[in-house]
Amino acid sequence: MWEPDPAWHPVTGGTGTSTVGVWRTERDGQALVVKRLAVPTPYDPPEYAERHHFAYWRREADVAISGVVDATPGLRTAPLDVAEDDEGITLTREWVEDAALNGLYVAHALGRFAGVDLGRRKWLAVGQLRDRLSRVERRGGWPTLARTTIADAADRLWSRRETLLRELDALPQVAQHGDPAAQNLPGRSGDDVVAIDWGTLGVGPVGADLGLFLQNAREDAEPLLDAYLMGLPDGLATPEEAALGMRVSAAYTALSRAEWALARVAGGEGALAGKYRHPAVAPYLRTLQRQFPLVEALL
Repeated sequence: MWEPDPAWHPVTGGTGTSTVGVWRTERDGQALVVKRLAVPTPYDPPEYAERHHFAYWRREADVAISGVVDATPGLRTAPLDVAEDDEGITLTREWVEDAALNGLYVAHALGRFAGVDLGRRKWLAVGQLRDRLSRVERRGGWPTLARTTIADAADRLWSRRETLLRELDALPQVAQHGDPAAQNLPGRSGDDVVAIDWGTLGVGPVGADLGLFLQNAREDAEPLLDAYLMGLPDGLATPEEAALGMRVSAAYTALSRAEWALARVAGGEGALAGKYRHPAVAPYLRTLQRQFPLVEALL
């Protein structure tokens, strides 16, 4: 049975899907990160085995083996060693130091990466937002948001989700990292961002990666969109198309995350409004508050 080395130090992040854990270690004075992925069991969600689903369990290993983003413009990967066994996969890479990248620089890099041709690989994620909203639908939608002051806006966007998802399907479909949170875009190599955690690499509507990056960006949407458009290859998409992809991705992601955070504390004693300052809730509500102009633009 596979077990981590007792000398490895657990680090936060990298959880979800089939990730067993992430550790920091070193070899010959070089800091390393080790991530362990487990083969799905019959008790795991079936989408772990679906190659186009964002939660496909072994995509990060397939990305490394293929070398598809080893030298791509805009975003590129840190080299990974891949070791497979009957129980799962062990991924090892060098530690990527945080370069404290400016959000405008990252947005420009996301635009450049959108022009990459990833080929027709069977394991690329597609329809990520649709799949994420299907998960939310199975949990009953956004019932906790219905008890807040944004209930009307949330209800209207929830009822319009299929219409807006079809509009996303009609946009130019481009390369996307799929999880461009700041912690997954730590490094810099020349003019490119060194990205990690490529488990959701795939193809999606132009602007969608930028909408995800907005969830924890310090900068406002407008200047980030301008930087993204500057990086986008000529003729790939119009500014209006990129703006729509950004708005829908940002709005539905912020609302879904706020619902998830509120639902975790809603069952406790006291009024729901009294829990908005809970440390497990407040960051998601602040993000939603910042994205609300994008929500309003879709109403």
